Amino acid sequence: MSMTPTAHNGAKQGEIAKTVLMPGDPLRAKYIAETYLENPVLVTSVRNMFGYTGTYKGREISVMGGGMGMPSVGIYTYELFHFYGVEQIIRIGSAGALQDGVKLMDVVIGMGACTDSNYAYQYGLPGTFAPIADYGLLAKAVDTANAQGTHVVVGNILSSDIFYNADTTVNDKWRSMGVLAVEMEAAALYMNAAAAGKKALCMLTISDLIYGEEKLSAEERQLGFGKMMEIALEL
Repeated sequence: MSMTPTAHNGAKQGEIAKTVLMPGDPLRAKYIAETYLENPVLVTSVRNMFGYTGTYKGREISVMGGGMGMPSVGIYTYELFHFYGVEQIIRIGSAGALQDGVKLMDVVIGMGACTDSNYAYQYGLPGTFAPIADYGLLAKAVDTANAQGTHVVVGNILSSDIFYNADTTVNDKWRSMGVLAVEMEAAALYMNAAAAGKKALCMLTISDLIYGEEKLSAEERQLGFGKMMEIALEL
């Protein structure tokens, strides 16, 4: 039997921790591992999607990129849950703010993830599934943020399949329902976790304002999410 269970991940059995932090950008995964983890080891680089395992305060943690969009994160998280024995995945990403009260660099925690994706079709459910975070992870994240003095906003986010939407009114519609911010991965992560009986949480740093002019550069997105990381590492 092969020691590498999938074609998308070069890690051998036992090389990935039970807890995985998952940014979208593989270079952000590299930065996180080299900045925060002790003795990080590169365990996979298939398709340049870097994954590292190291320790933080004596606890083994892995950090691995998940790519852009639900098809990408859906593959990686499914394989981590089912083939590598991962118990919890914490997405740490960026998002565009939809509400005026959500500011640049704010940390948003996705209690639920609305979506325009058809990802749930595969489950054959007789209705609409509501993808939600693991409450234990969510509560601990909020408590950790409070202890660290970091302001977080908790609520509904949108996981969209579409970055350049031909419908120019779509953001207004989600905004009118109180959705805090838009990203592209959390709903698939939450559904994969639910189907596998595992835990998941999505934390986001606001990188741009959908109804404003401010936005972070690509380098700032890669390097500037320290507050969110300090929360995630304690989970």
